[in-house]
Amino acid sequence: MKHIESFFEHFLFTSRWLLAPIYLALVIALGVLLIKAAKVLWILTTGALTASEDDIIIGVLSLVDISLIMNLLIIIIFSGYETFVSKMEDLHGHADRPDWMGHIGFSDLKLKLIGSIVAISGIDLLKSFMALGTSYAPTTEEMAWMVGIHLTFVLSGVLYALTDRLSHSVKSANHPR
Repeated sequence: MKHIESFFEHFLFTSRWLLAPIYLALVIALGVLLIKAAKVLWILTTGALTASEDDIIIGVLSLVDISLIMNLLIIIIFSGYETFVSKMEDLHGHADRPDWMGHIGFSDLKLKLIGSIVAISGIDLLKSFMALGTSYAPTTEEMAWMVGIHLTFVLSGVLYALTDRLSHSVKSANHPR
């Protein structure tokens, strides 16, 4: 019976590698977003002389939005891979290795994810506000939904950060050093 249990536990432990293709798919998604950013930049630069100031600002905000999403993907790829699949041991001495790699836990990852979602939602909301008065402006009802969803993200982020902080306070009170 112990042999079966040991085999099953090794099988479960090895199953973490099923996540690796998902991280590869996210790397490919980075490439897709890079193509999208190039398209936005092309439109922005070729129309710079004829575009309105609002259109240029919306274009720049679109680039910022893509950048935030790509940053978020990098954090998810690196942190998720190191947390759930395997440590990137060969990269510890690499000069370009980000300081946060290997130090972000699951709780920190969730906070960064929520913070990024709030920032991305805020930029999308700002782009919609900038589009008011144009032919591609959202309706009043769409704007209300966008504001409501953004506020929900903000409230969720604040509540999660508070519960995470309370959780850490309780843990440190129960386990003094």
